[in-house]
Amino acid sequence: MITVDDLRVRFGETEAVKGVSFAVPEGSSFGIVGESGSGKSTVLRALSGLNDDWTGRMTVKGQVLAPNRGKDFFRRVQMVFQDPYGSLHPRQTVDRALSEPLLVHGIGDADARIARALAEVALPPAARFRYPHQLSGGQRQRVAIARGLMAEPEVLLLDEPTSALDVSVQAEVLNLLADLQQRRGLTYVMVSHNLAVVAHLCPMIGVMQGGEMVEILSGEDLRAGRTTHPHTTELRALSTELEEA
Repeated sequence: MITVDDLRVRFGETEAVKGVSFAVPEGSSFGIVGESGSGKSTVLRALSGLNDDWTGRMTVKGQVLAPNRGKDFFRRVQMVFQDPYGSLHPRQTVDRALSEPLLVHGIGDADARIARALAEVALPPAARFRYPHQLSGGQRQRVAIARGLMAEPEVLLLDEPTSALDVSVQAEVLNLLADLQQRRGLTYVMVSHNLAVVAHLCPMIGVMQGGEMVEILSGEDLRAGRTTHPHTTELRALSTELEEA
């Protein structure tokens, strides 16, 4: 479904992403982990079309991506952002937030689609006419996920989708994402600094350091400690220490 080959992104004199390559099969998930400033979110922004200043080659379902994308791409590929409170307009109801993608893409039957989307993300019908400040953090992220699904995409790009949530709510949102993937056959690319979160959802994981993808390994190998790059070993040890703490 997705290929990224020798992706490079510069900000002035700084090369933030240095020749990153990976592939994601249709209906699967690929996780990208690394410390702040490692370049992981920059990869996602280039793939999503939010950053058009890059070199390399990227494809989605065999279609080569240009720096500037058409409406068809944005219907096929949607992004869920890190902070659900920041990504939802504080003066717009949930109904308005979910209606906008339908208006942009010229999709009709809004009432039925919004009701179905709320049900899919386990929100009550009453949430439809509430404002973001009237919802919990977990509910806001469910709205953000529902908004990403409104245009019926094939790919969801997830930028730290649980980092602003409590641990118990993180598990709920991850289980919801796994459910939706199974039901809709979605393909995910998830960026996170949390190895446990990524390993929960992604069978394959790329580890970034200093703009490079230094290792690609399976979630199973990561959990078992079968790592080859020192930075992956270090991240795993730190993750274990955090869990034990």
